[in-house]
Amino acid sequence: MVNSFNDTFLKAARGEQTDYVPAWFMRQAGRSQPEYRKIKEKYSLFEITHQPELCAYVTRLPVEQYNVDAAILYKDIMSPLPAIGVDVEIKSGIGPVISNRITSLADVEKLGEITPEEDVPYVLDTIKLLTEEQLNVPLIGFAGAPFTLASYMIEGGPSKNYNKTKAFMYAEPKAWFALMDKLADMTITYVKAQIKAGAKAVQIFDSWVGALNVADYRVFIKPTMNRIFSSLKEENVPLIMFGVGASHLALEWHDLPLDVVGLDWRLPISEARAMGITKTVQGNLDPAILLAPWEVIEERAKAILDQGMAQPGYIFNLGHGVFPEVNPDVLKKLTEFIHTYSASK
Repeated sequence: MVNSFNDTFLKAARGEQTDYVPAWFMRQAGRSQPEYRKIKEKYSLFEITHQPELCAYVTRLPVEQYNVDAAILYKDIMSPLPAIGVDVEIKSGIGPVISNRITSLADVEKLGEITPEEDVPYVLDTIKLLTEEQLNVPLIGFAGAPFTLASYMIEGGPSKNYNKTKAFMYAEPKAWFALMDKLADMTITYVKAQIKAGAKAVQIFDSWVGALNVADYRVFIKPTMNRIFSSLKEENVPLIMFGVGASHLALEWHDLPLDVVGLDWRLPISEARAMGITKTVQGNLDPAILLAPWEVIEERAKAILDQGMAQPGYIFNLGHGVFPEVNPDVLKKLTEFIHTYSASK
């Protein structure tokens, strides 16, 4: 086991006082790192995740390079879907493409169940490798939320407007809720297996749920999310919620039995606090700012830190994932600045 375990991220997630603000970056593993790009020349995402040693290396790399306070498991939200019968392929430049789209209740009923130890043993082996031997910071496990997974399954791939998804939700409520139930069951089982293997926290990505208004979220999504988080709460690890363009849902998330509300760059932390969000918040530098001159990055990061540090329970992150164009040295410098600036306050 690695000595001198750094639990600053876990303390902040629980709302406890910390010596400095912990930081990690969504999509910190891969994309902008030259070592990762070299690996990607030889292997696809799914091929990397199927090799625990290689996957652990990719996951560990940003912790070693940037000195971040948490690692996030390198995989994709699509990783568990083949186990339940979804034919998904991640195509370069496009994203996940699904050939057997969901169009009816009959399609939903064909979906199976996941047995993580048999269906995704490589994911669990990677977690064990990291948490038993290689990491001195917490490992964050994760899963895609039912709405976001359903949007790919119904649209057949990425979408700009989610029209087919919403039309299915409105026109086929019985099939919709059956799909939510199937995906909730899968998520709970999959995430609990990650925690059992050694993940110390979990982030649920509902990347595209911002496409819904509050009223529809409450009817079609929130009961499912409540069931997922209520079940995961039994595991006693911090639970984080994140989505993009979903500021209008921040209070709905705060109402769920989770620990950390993830914010994208559209909602300032001070406004989230003024709205009544008292739980730990995570965020929320616009990742595009990482391409600006250092003076701009520092100024924006400082402003966000000042808002976040106004009360205990704050984790620095981006408002979405790292772009491939971002210089890894910038992320290292930013982490150092976050640690130094927040420790001096």
